[in-house]
Amino acid sequence: MYRTLSRKHPKVQQVSHEQVTDAIIYAIASSKLSEKSASSAVKRLADHFVDWNDLRVSWTDEIVDVLHKDTQATRDIASTLVQVLNGIFNQHHKVSLDALKNTGKRPARQALDKIEGISRFVVDYCMLTSLHGHAIPLTENMLEYLRNNELVDPNADEQQIGGFLAKQIPAKNGYDFYALLRRESETSKSIKKNKKKVQTATKKKKKKTKTATKAKKKVKKKKTVRRKKA
Repeated sequence: MYRTLSRKHPKVQQVSHEQVTDAIIYAIASSKLSEKSASSAVKRLADHFVDWNDLRVSWTDEIVDVLHKDTQATRDIASTLVQVLNGIFNQHHKVSLDALKNTGKRPARQALDKIEGISRFVVDYCMLTSLHGHAIPLTENMLEYLRNNELVDPNADEQQIGGFLAKQIPAKNGYDFYALLRRESETSKSIKKNKKKVQTATKKKKKKTKTATKAKKKVKKKKTVRRKKA
């Protein structure tokens, strides 16, 4: 799968977050948005709030306003950001997890897992991009793509699929595989979405044409009846 994706998509640019909290913020946004949209969202947050502690104590509605779209996705992002940042603060008395860089990978993952509201995707993304661990973060789109294309056991959960992929992909190719698989899953979903729009538009057009044809037949029938009466 890795070789196929490598041939299909442009070369991946490695991403690394110096601050663990930065990785968490981005991961929370990108769990609900495309990579491009997530990057824009994080930039808006960074430009608006003084720091991540300022974001922590903000209202959900304010965060949604900063994200420029009031959708279920942005509301989920806003509430998760507040919950996770407060979880970090309650455990460490500050919105920083840089101390995890001085611990082993296993203790670091265990510490992340204990944060209230944090998802497996966010933990895996932090391990991969900030704590130099080997993990394959999986969004819902990625999981759906893998299952729909019968690349994994359809009954396997996120943890099982992530563990299986981590065993198949060498650590040195971990980020490349994640980025390529994510790109493929988002492209595939976009194509399906556009195809559905075209099909819906075609159906509406056919229905409109059919309605117009019926209307013309009724008018023609009425004219014929009038002529007979005359």
